[in-house]
Amino acid sequence: MNKSLAEIPAYDSIPRNISPGQKQWNYVTINDWTSGFWPGILWYSYESSGDEQIKEKAIAFTEALKPILVQNKWDHDLGFMYYCSYGNGYRITKNPAYKEVLLAAADSLVTLYNPKVGTILSWPGMVEKMNWPHNTIADNMMNLELLFWAAKNGRKDCYDMAVSHAEVTMKNQIRPDNSMYHVAVYDDKGGQFIKGVTHQGYADNSMWARGQSWGIYGFTMCYRETGKEEFLETAQHLADKFIERLPADMVPYWDYDAPNIPDEPKDASAAAITASALLELSTMGDNQELQDKYRTTAERIIASLSSDRYLSKDQNNAFLLHSTGHWPNKSELDVPIVYSDYYFIEALMRLKRLNAGEKVATL
Repeated sequence: MNKSLAEIPAYDSIPRNISPGQKQWNYVTINDWTSGFWPGILWYSYESSGDEQIKEKAIAFTEALKPILVQNKWDHDLGFMYYCSYGNGYRITKNPAYKEVLLAAADSLVTLYNPKVGTILSWPGMVEKMNWPHNTIADNMMNLELLFWAAKNGRKDCYDMAVSHAEVTMKNQIRPDNSMYHVAVYDDKGGQFIKGVTHQGYADNSMWARGQSWGIYGFTMCYRETGKEEFLETAQHLADKFIERLPADMVPYWDYDAPNIPDEPKDASAAAITASALLELSTMGDNQELQDKYRTTAERIIASLSSDRYLSKDQNNAFLLHSTGHWPNKSELDVPIVYSDYYFIEALMRLKRLNAGEKVATL
């Protein structure tokens, strides 16, 4: 991490991925959907180490994101951008200025909510480009955490929107076999579900690994925030499907139905996201057998990611190797990606808290 911090040219240059053969990160601007993960990594690192120099960097990279709300305010990824950065920062420092930024981000996010559909619009650009009048992606389950937080901090209407989004997603975006569509397309006027498709998976009816991970994590979080049993059951069903088809090394291929397995790229990011989610899921409900299963699976995933096969060590400045970003676009194939590192560190910290008898989720 110190090597990365020494090489980053400016606070608005955000690490995103590392190309094959490179040691250093490739950078994106603050408006990239991944911009919150690097400051989030720094906050987790400061929380773990108490290193004041890392805290200073965490503050600087976090506060560099503030202009997003002016430059790019209609963005369904504001949860990723702000909750991972300002959210962790506020949790650790209780800086009141961070609270105001988070509330402003939530206010912006809900402008994409369509009450006729009951979900947040994901990609305004796809409305005309793909003829998707109102589209909602699996990833968007993660951005609901910002809305639940806002509801507890003065924006009470955000709660109903977050619950509706999860309920509509649960009804329409999960197939009978408990795999998830990446994208749900709705009629923006009447709210009817039109079809389920993919954008980053192999096919419309395939199980894109990271999309399934977003679902597991998102519905687990929704149960934590609402206590609604249907969200817990959905998280469990999605998790069971993910686990049932895991390969022996506990790290999925980028899509469970990709045609050339075992010669397909892996996705360590999906493994890291799921491990973090499973640790929390293992504390929920009253089925001890399931709880044990989720805890054991999470620990096995973490052990695999910590092995020589997946841990970067001196190969480059990332923590994890072998993530896959967007296979259909042939971008970020089998490379380190910043959100893989973020959720890996989060999983490690959650495991540490679990072993200490503390709450797994702290945000």
